[in-house]
Amino acid sequence: MTADLSGVASPAPGAGTRGQARLTAGLVASVVFLTAIAPLATDMYVPAFPQVADELAATATQVQLTLTTFFVGMALGQLVGGPVSDQRGRRGPLIAATLVMAAASIVCALTPTIAVMAAARFVQGFAGGWAMVIGRAVIVDLATGARLVRVLNVIAGVGGVAPIVGPLVGAVILQLSHWRVSFWAVAALGLAMTLAVLVAVPESLPPERRHGGGLRDFVMAGRQVLRNRSYVGYLLVAGSAMGALFAYVATSAFVLQSMNGLSPIAYSIDFAANAAGMTIAALVAARLAGRVATRTVILVGQLAALAAGVAMLIGAVWFDTPLILAIVCFFVLMTAQGLIGPNGGALASAAVPDHPGTGSAGLGFVQWVAAGTIAPIAGLGGEHTAIPMAVLMIAGAAASMFGLLVLARPWDGST
Repeated sequence: MTADLSGVASPAPGAGTRGQARLTAGLVASVVFLTAIAPLATDMYVPAFPQVADELAATATQVQLTLTTFFVGMALGQLVGGPVSDQRGRRGPLIAATLVMAAASIVCALTPTIAVMAAARFVQGFAGGWAMVIGRAVIVDLATGARLVRVLNVIAGVGGVAPIVGPLVGAVILQLSHWRVSFWAVAALGLAMTLAVLVAVPESLPPERRHGGGLRDFVMAGRQVLRNRSYVGYLLVAGSAMGALFAYVATSAFVLQSMNGLSPIAYSIDFAANAAGMTIAALVAARLAGRVATRTVILVGQLAALAAGVAMLIGAVWFDTPLILAIVCFFVLMTAQGLIGPNGGALASAAVPDHPGTGSAGLGFVQWVAAGTIAPIAGLGGEHTAIPMAVLMIAGAAASMFGLLVLARPWDGST
C-alpha cells in the first residue's frame, strides 16, 4: 500500500476494486446520473413557483413548503437508505428507489392540490436521497485512497452540470409548455436511471460483507461511525460547506435582481457561471488527488469561502452590496465549494470503511438538513439586505475549518 498525502491509504498500483464488481466508466456515469436528481428536481421546478401558486390556489409559503418537504425527504432517505443497503446489498434497494422516485414524480405532475404536491415531493425526495446514498456507497465499496477521492471529485464535477442545466431547462419548459411537464421530465429521468442501474451497476456488496440489519444494528453502526473523530470532523467540513452553499442559493436572486436590478436572464447566466466554477474546481481537485494533500485542497477552498463571506459582509454593511462585489463573492464561494464538499465527503467515507452505507447516510443526512435549515434562515432579513446571508457564509466557512483543523486533525503528524 502507498500513502496518500491526505493521510488516507491508497491502493497499490493495479488495485482499486473490492470483491468481484469493478469500477467501470458506465458505473461512474450511472452514479453521476443518480446524483443529478436533486438539483434537477429542484431547479427545474423553482422557476414555476408563481404558476403553481396560481393554479393550485396556494400561498407563496405553501409552495415554498414543497421545497422544504423535498429536502426533508432527501435527508431522511439518505439516513435510512445507507444502512438498509449495508444489510440488503446495493442493487435491489437502488432499483426500488429509482422506481419510487419516478412514481412520486408522476403524482406531482398530476397533483390536484398543494397538499398532495407537498406529500409527493417528500416521497420524491426520500427516494432520491435513498438512490443517491446507495450510489455513493457503491463507489466506496469499489475504490479506496486517492482513487476514491478522484472518482468522487469527478462525480461531483460532472454532476455539477445539473445545477447549470436545471434552471435553463425549467425556464424553457415554462416558456413552451406547462409547469407540470417538468415533473413528467423528472419521472422520465427516474425510469432512465432505473435502466442505467440495470445495465451498468452490479452488486458491489457481497453477502459476506453485509451487516445483520435491524434497529439495534443500525444504532450500533451509527454509534461506531459517530465515535470516529475524523469522520465527525469531515462531516462538519462537508455539512457546513453545504449550508453556506444554500445560503447563496436561497438569497442570490434577491441580492442580484431585487437589490441590483439584474434581469432574470442575466441572473440565470450568472447562476450558471457560478455552477460552472464549482464544477471546474471539483474536476481540478480530482486531478490533484494523490499529488497534493486532500486536506490542503480543502483548506484552500475554506480560506477562499471565508474571504468571500467577509467581503460580502463588509459590502452589505457599509456599501449597500454593490453588484460587482456580489458577483465576485458568489463566484468565489461557489468555486470554493468544489474544493471543499467532494473532498470532505471522500475523506469522511474513507474514515469509516467498515460501514460505507451508514457513513454515506450520515453525510447525506447532515448535508441536506443543513440545506433545508439554512435556506429559510438566510432570507430572514427580507429581500433588500444581504447581511444574514453574509453572516451565514462566514459561519459556514468557520465551522468547516473547525471540522478540518480541530476535529479531523491528524494525530500522527501527517498532513
